Amino acid sequence: MKMHFSIPLSEEQLEKFGGRYVVEQVFLQGLIKCLIFGNRLVPFKHHLSFQLRRVFGKGMPSFPPKFFLTMTKSMADERRTQLEQYLQNVSVDPSVTNSDVFISFFRKLQQETFKIQTQQAFLDVYLPDGRYLRIDVQTSDTAERVLEVISYKIELSRELIRYFGLFLIHDHNNGQISVLKKLAEFELPYVSLRSAKESACKIGIRKWYMDPSLDKVLMDCRTSVNLLYMQVVQELEMSWVKPTEEQRQKLLMLQKAPNKLKFLELVRESQHYGYIQLVPCSCDYPELGCTATIHVGNNEISCCIKLPSNQIKEVNFKINRIRCWQVTFLGSILGHGLDQFLELRIEYNESDKWKWIVFNTKQAFLLSSCLKKIISEQLMTTTKNDQEMQIEHPELDTAKKVSIRPSQIFHSGFKSRKWLHSSRSNEDDCVFEKISEEDL
Repeated sequence: MKMHFSIPLSEEQLEKFGGRYVVEQVFLQGLIKCLIFGNRLVPFKHHLSFQLRRVFGKGMPSFPPKFFLTMTKSMADERRTQLEQYLQNVSVDPSVTNSDVFISFFRKLQQETFKIQTQQAFLDVYLPDGRYLRIDVQTSDTAERVLEVISYKIELSRELIRYFGLFLIHDHNNGQISVLKKLAEFELPYVSLRSAKESACKIGIRKWYMDPSLDKVLMDCRTSVNLLYMQVVQELEMSWVKPTEEQRQKLLMLQKAPNKLKFLELVRESQHYGYIQLVPCSCDYPELGCTATIHVGNNEISCCIKLPSNQIKEVNFKINRIRCWQVTFLGSILGHGLDQFLELRIEYNESDKWKWIVFNTKQAFLLSSCLKKIISEQLMTTTKNDQEMQIEHPELDTAKKVSIRPSQIFHSGFKSRKWLHSSRSNEDDCVFEKISEEDL
């Protein structure tokens, strides 16, 4: 699936001898990752586009053509959009984003943007129970590399690493945290932490799957059980997970025992187990002026909505009723973050009618990432079931198999407010990209 690359803003700067060039600010999941200087687009094209085509062939997307004349504002906007789409398109294939060409290129850009040279450093990676592991890293180490080091240090089986990830987390110092984003494999955790706007940010390791049934894969490894147990205890303390009073008493007894396997078995019956909770935000459902506390997981977006009349309404938006979703940039950028000027819109089928529902949340990209994760897990489950059926019934004609094509579609880039208004007159706009099995 496409990554949430976006270039919502560019800035014109003067060269030493009076010339002008444009600086493009590249964001990944709403946080600035690097700057692309217009006077360096030729080496940018050579080091990324040419090298990717050399390794992966001519099927790679073409780099946007250069304007040789002085650019007008509309031309600059068009150029920015083309660069954004190029980055989104090349990031569809995991083999590209995991390649040395892609990783080394963005490693260099991230370090140059924040003026961080490659050197030895210490990085604290936090466990869900508040403890941290201080590891010796290179400032240029990727999230994938750091996760491997952590896994080795805590004796997590290599086969289970893919069920966990590194996250940028905001610690509110009141027992509450908010997850800002999952770090992509090629991101540099040391650089991401130093460039984060919030001073109370930290890097943490957490599970990264949305289907609670996948817990069973982790039960035979002591370390993975411990990580899962610590995270669940933390989420219970923050009231992300909501057991009944009877369940809570049983869980407390199992904590004191301690019987972690029984604890994890029982807690799965609790409301919102395995969900990620977002910071309260505004929404327009069922009417304007509402606020919502969002939990996303287990094939749904679960919302506790406070109406303007102060009434509380519980609503569950099922993933299989969402036709598409979109993250939109609404306002000016402050510092290195997008603050609360983001919205996520879902097109939802309610009573056989399609309608747009809008959430204004600075965690819009995290919510979108969770939705993509849910869809990818559904596809993997469906594919696995189909393969098992073929093994059990080899007489089935493989030519009659139907390829998996989920109805959900999404667009992961920023769109201006002007585009947003014009798009509502054409809900089937071709900018949306279908998610297929091949995108995983």
